[in-house]
Amino acid sequence: MTVEPRGPGEAVDTVLAALADPTRRRLLDLLAAQGEATATTLARHLPVSRQAVVKHLAVLDTAGLVTCGRTGREVRYAVRPAALDATARWMASLAADWDRRLARIKHIAEAAEQDPRTGRTSLDDP
Repeated sequence: MTVEPRGPGEAVDTVLAALADPTRRRLLDLLAAQGEATATTLARHLPVSRQAVVKHLAVLDTAGLVTCGRTGREVRYAVRPAALDATARWMASLAADWDRRLARIKHIAEAAEQDPRTGRTSLDDP
């Protein structure tokens, strides 16, 4: 059962909190490679119990990073990339904002170093 976060900021917070744990990141890697798997199958690849895997999968499900479905008696998990994509877009936007800020700082610093008589900066070759 996935609990949807209330807003975009909360969704990013939930995804980042879920990804903070290396075991959960490894579970996502395994699911991405296998397509879908049961908790038992995933536990074979990790140094934790099946019950611990189920708890980690519940955190990933709450964050919207995995989906689960019942096939007979098995519960199978698969990666759901939408929440990860939204988080990646937020991070890219944040990086772009910082790039613009740093470019502005560079422009101001270069303008401050420019010799008003020659128009050259102290970094230019003679």
